[in-house]
Amino acid sequence: MGVLVAERYRLDEPLGRGAMGEVWRATDQALGRPVAVKLLRADDDDAAAERFRMEAQTAARLNHPHVVSMYDSGCHDGRFYLVMELVDGWSLSQELAVHGLLDPQEAGAIGAQMAAGLSAAHLQGVIHRDIKPGNIMLTTDRIVKITDFGIARFADDASHTPTATGKILGTGSYLAPERAVGRPALPASDVYALGCVLYELLTGRPPFLGENTPAVVQKHVSAAPVPPDHLRPEIPRSLADHLLLLLAKDPAQRPTAEQAAGWLAAVEAHSDQAPPTSTAPQDSPAPAHPLRPSRSRPTGSRRPSKAVIGGAGAVAFAMAAVIGASVTSGEGDPSSPSPGSAVPSTSTPPSEARLSDTTSATPSPGLSSSSFDDDKDEEEKEEHPKKGGGKGRKD
Repeated sequence: MGVLVAERYRLDEPLGRGAMGEVWRATDQALGRPVAVKLLRADDDDAAAERFRMEAQTAARLNHPHVVSMYDSGCHDGRFYLVMELVDGWSLSQELAVHGLLDPQEAGAIGAQMAAGLSAAHLQGVIHRDIKPGNIMLTTDRIVKITDFGIARFADDASHTPTATGKILGTGSYLAPERAVGRPALPASDVYALGCVLYELLTGRPPFLGENTPAVVQKHVSAAPVPPDHLRPEIPRSLADHLLLLLAKDPAQRPTAEQAAGWLAAVEAHSDQAPPTSTAPQDSPAPAHPLRPSRSRPTGSRRPSKAVIGGAGAVAFAMAAVIGASVTSGEGDPSSPSPGSAVPSTSTPPSEARLSDTTSATPSPGLSSSSFDDDKDEEEKEEHPKKGGGKGRKD
């Protein structure tokens, strides 16, 4: 008999641990269903407890098939807990580490599901602020589930800053330009991060690489990404151009999450259709990234060979995002895959550090390391899919 939380949730098996908490496969004995229970460490500070509360509040607002459901929260023996949907699957970080590049059509389908989940969040006034492969779960049926709203905020509560003033909270490889220069997060900031994740699914690397976090973040502000079909010619022109719009420097030039979901879902049916001009209402003085001149589509496209996952046990949705985990390197980082990974090595792996938040910093042409908080002692310990259970991806 496992430990009972709140006299109801039996902890059956640990699924992931980080510096600030742990996630368990558990059983809701009142309803007789499997759940995921996230527990905060007993000795954590008020800031960690505030993130827990924020995750519970934001996730409780959402009810969507592409967002992990929140069932319950509370305090047990001095430890905060969250009870959530248990996802039978793995993170996109693991997907990349095991399989490497995704077929463009499948990557577009995953991007469309992510965009639909973000659209639902934005309609409820929730901005995620940390969209990255480790926070996106993929079920054995290839259904996307967005996870970890621990650093999210409500769009109508710009004053809410659960971390130290003067720092940026997020992950450097997926940080929107407006956030990099200290402006508040917008729904368009999540859309930019979506573009970064989709870019990585298609090319095996984020849009920008660098020797350290400030170098990567500076490129988000000032550098144009290499068009993804220059790195991989079989990517359809329509998908590549849609992706570049997601990565526009000016948030006003990005599509809304709802628009992105529609475009990505239609990529296969309208592969030669040019993306429409965005009508998103957000404003920023930064210049937009222009679309490339029209050109013919590359020939010789093919679907890449894919290995079949040996098996996947039920993995808690927060397995790849235990509260406080901030450096996605090693097992959970596709830029540093485990032996046997199919991810190509294209350049120096990017730095993916969690940064502290600010809404008042003054934009500057350069970024120093003092602007960022690299909590390397809080590296998460992500488990790879287990053998012997679940369904794998098949051609």
